Amino acid sequence: WVSSGRNGVKGESGASDDELASDVLSHYSSASESASVVDEATGGEPVDEQTAQEETEDKLKQCIDNLMDKSAKTRLAALDSLGGAFSSKLLYDFLIERRLTVSDCLERSLRKGGGEEQAAAATVCAQLCVQLGGGDEGEEGFKILRPVLSAIMIDGCASVSARQSCARALGMCCYVSAAEDGEDLVKSMSHLESVFTMSYPNREGTLPTPNAGAPGLHSAALHAWALLVTLCPASRLTVLLDLHLPKLQACLESSDVNYRIAVGETIALLVELGRDIDRFEDSDTLCECLKGLATDGNKHRAKNDRRKQRTIFREVLHYIENEDFSEEKIRFGVEGIYIDSWMRRRVYDAFKEVLESGVRHHLQFNPLLRDIFGLGPPLILDSSVKSSKISRFEKHLFNSAAFKARTKLRNKVRDKRADVM
Repeated sequence: WVSSGRNGVKGESGASDDELASDVLSHYSSASESASVVDEATGGEPVDEQTAQEETEDKLKQCIDNLMDKSAKTRLAALDSLGGAFSSKLLYDFLIERRLTVSDCLERSLRKGGGEEQAAAATVCAQLCVQLGGGDEGEEGFKILRPVLSAIMIDGCASVSARQSCARALGMCCYVSAAEDGEDLVKSMSHLESVFTMSYPNREGTLPTPNAGAPGLHSAALHAWALLVTLCPASRLTVLLDLHLPKLQACLESSDVNYRIAVGETIALLVELGRDIDRFEDSDTLCECLKGLATDGNKHRAKNDRRKQRTIFREVLHYIENEDFSEEKIRFGVEGIYIDSWMRRRVYDAFKEVLESGVRHHLQFNPLLRDIFGLGPPLILDSSVKSSKISRFEKHLFNSAAFKARTKLRNKVRDKRADVM
């Protein structure tokens, strides 16, 4: 295997950057469920597992090199290829030695790339944090990337797709990797608030007319913020409920169906967290507003939009009136997790947004996700990772003071950050 040349010019193998990206992705998709990779060059005979792993790592190294290429097309192909690999495999041992190089390359793409490159780089930032497992190394990477992710997200001149991707990445990276002292959490939440509160009503109570793409950006920022709210101590939650619930209720009148749904889900989450600390009183006006959306038959809305809206708001209304959540089971391999609360749904949806179809693979094998969802050690090992490597990854995670602190926070022992916030 010979790497492709610089600037999109084919190397000796004749493989272009697009083919390189496809090659890495196809390897990951085909190797994800089986212990051996078939080498076509040997007439279909199984290749030694270690050899296949080394070949894949060589291709990933080439992708990392291509992140520094002068050609935007080459860099974008490399980002897409890395994103597919990060989503579908555990690469902790490969990345731990290269994390600063990868972080520097991602920062460069975010600072100097066009909108499409920035959006792809932000997604890979989030995946990198999930790969590194939220320990000290993840925290180190987040400190490098948080300022540039925030800067693009709040930049009105940046592309909307890049801003959306940065909002999602900021939420996920902060959830997984923010330092225990709470400073990163406070700053990230503040920046996210500065984006979605642009949709709040003005002093006269009138909702602003959204610019093109604004509802999608506001939804991404609101969902990322809602993920981080689940880490807040009770004292901070009280302030957030008082400040945001009334304004979010007004946003249920938004003209965009997807933003209305994001607002409804966030209201349900805030109510759930508020009830946990006895800080929510039932609101008749909120329930009336939700009933209207749950039965909306407005003919000027698209039929699919009405159906989607009614489904979500029936769930939200049912929960607020009855404190009863419609449980859902997510199956993967021989296991499954129950999504039995709005908080659990927000966390699962956030990982699904970042990992896409790879979320089930990570639920099976990634100790970070398995800890967050209370699954314990992996039942079976990822075929591409030897058992000694898995145990080393787990040892790294569970010996990390920062990881232990975040685990306690996710279990709602939030008092450590109360004084800071």
